Amino acid sequence: MKIVLPVAGNGLRLRPYTEDRPKCLLPLAGKTIIDWIVEEASILKPSETIFITGYKAEKMDEYLQTKPEWGRVRTVVQSKPQGLGEAISLSLPFVDDDESLLIILGDTLFEADLRILDGAQENILYTFKVDDPKRFGVAVTDGDGRISRLVEKPQEFVSDEAIVGIYYIKDVKVLKESLKYLMDNDIRTKGEFQLTDALEMMLQKGCKFRTAPVSRWLDCGLVETLLETNAHVLKRNDNSGNLKFEGTEIVPPCYIGKNAKIHGCKIGPNVSIGDDCEISGCTISDAIVWNGVKIANGKVCNTVVHK
Repeated sequence: MKIVLPVAGNGLRLRPYTEDRPKCLLPLAGKTIIDWIVEEASILKPSETIFITGYKAEKMDEYLQTKPEWGRVRTVVQSKPQGLGEAISLSLPFVDDDESLLIILGDTLFEADLRILDGAQENILYTFKVDDPKRFGVAVTDGDGRISRLVEKPQEFVSDEAIVGIYYIKDVKVLKESLKYLMDNDIRTKGEFQLTDALEMMLQKGCKFRTAPVSRWLDCGLVETLLETNAHVLKRNDNSGNLKFEGTEIVPPCYIGKNAKIHGCKIGPNVSIGDDCEISGCTISDAIVWNGVKIANGKVCNTVVHK
């Protein structure tokens, strides 16, 4: 199996935090967003992980140099993004027709059982029930989870099962053919080549798809949702239990990075503090503080603090 992670987006809704890095490299609960995704998928032992880069691509290349434990990796640049379908097509020359493919969008976190993909013999799309399906691509299914149709952002209700951005493709050859047809014939939805349209073509050609559930879908697209996701993920990456700092109260869950210097503070709950920070006389809650930040005598709440 190969894994493809599209991370080409420019993260405009998270400016100024994405001015010097792609969104997937934003810190979250002691790691980066992409760390959480790659580590979740590592149980599948992929033969290669392909990153589709674009915005600040050099930052992703630099970061991958620090991750030898991720095994064999490759970056492919999407220089002029024209949709997720185009992004995936750029990775397909490096995927054999008889090798399964797992596509995971590189900007949201999830809680799902990926172990079911080990040895799976059909295409699988992970879905999550949503209140407003008009905002998403959705899967229309029968009672057994078999997919009969895929619809991109339906304006009339057809299903509330949103496609969350985890796609397991067994029929790789047909995916290649479908994406090529869309691009050769300039078939776009909302101005872009959509992966959902290619998957719908695969269904029409007789490929079998079924759904698998996501128990939690964690958005990182806005500051407020990034902070909510940080608070949730901290529950499994709280390292503050045995940490002591002079004159400081720590309210878990919190993650405090290496070489942090903290004095006379109240920290937490739901706080991530990066490496080499210096913080004194502060009250901090529901916040993400980047590496190397210095703060003195202030109240920090519901925000991200960067250099």
